[in-house]
Amino acid sequence: MYTQKLRLDGRVAVVTGGGRGIGLAISEALAEFGARVIIADIDLDIARAGQQRLANLGHEADIRAVDVTKPQEVEELAAALVAEYGKVDILVANAGIARSGTAAEDVTDEHWLHVNDVNYNGVFWCNRAFGRHMLKAGRGAIVNIGSMSGYISNRPQKQTYYNASKAAVHQMTSSLAAEWADRGVRINAVAPTYIETEMTSYRHDNDGMIEVWLRDTPMHRMGKPDEIASVVHFLASDASSLMTGETVLVDGGFTCW
Repeated sequence: MYTQKLRLDGRVAVVTGGGRGIGLAISEALAEFGARVIIADIDLDIARAGQQRLANLGHEADIRAVDVTKPQEVEELAAALVAEYGKVDILVANAGIARSGTAAEDVTDEHWLHVNDVNYNGVFWCNRAFGRHMLKAGRGAIVNIGSMSGYISNRPQKQTYYNASKAAVHQMTSSLAAEWADRGVRINAVAPTYIETEMTSYRHDNDGMIEVWLRDTPMHRMGKPDEIASVVHFLASDASSLMTGETVLVDGGFTCW
């Protein structure tokens, strides 16, 4: 009974930004449990690399190009996938950017708008487009990728724009979940700590940054993409069937202090 709750056989799952980093680990996890995965990315070369990685592990995946900041592209992608596969059961809105390290007084309009357009607007466009089809089907699971930065102010790097965008994702998740809960669509979010990916590679260019991060983390380590993917898989599966509107912190204890 409990093993079956974790299976995703016959389900169609879309992962935005699913070709590398946390997104690729999520794609692997969902595919391993039986889902048919579509990697949706703005860069098809990255998507192809992710597709090859899954193929090397024995999993099939499809790829699609999408810019999540363009709502019409997102709507067209959702419609095309539903037309091709008959449904989309799972959406993981993972695509995001950081552009970290700029003080608030130095942030340009372009910088602010770009980060929020990807991290917040893009997540909503995806939730709205795929959510419409899920609501018609009376079933679906959405997992948004937020951040512990939606709860805390990071140090030593300055990133008000990023923190604000992720806090907005958490609030949007709970609000949408409340609207759609009685119509068969569940929406949850995952809020990771610092994860070993290309997005956090900038720490190597900042003396002492990694030491501060590890000092502020009770586990005294960064996370790995598979540790986030495991939680996303749980939230996408029937094992979490009573959960909606939650943002699950996966932060090595960072927010305990």
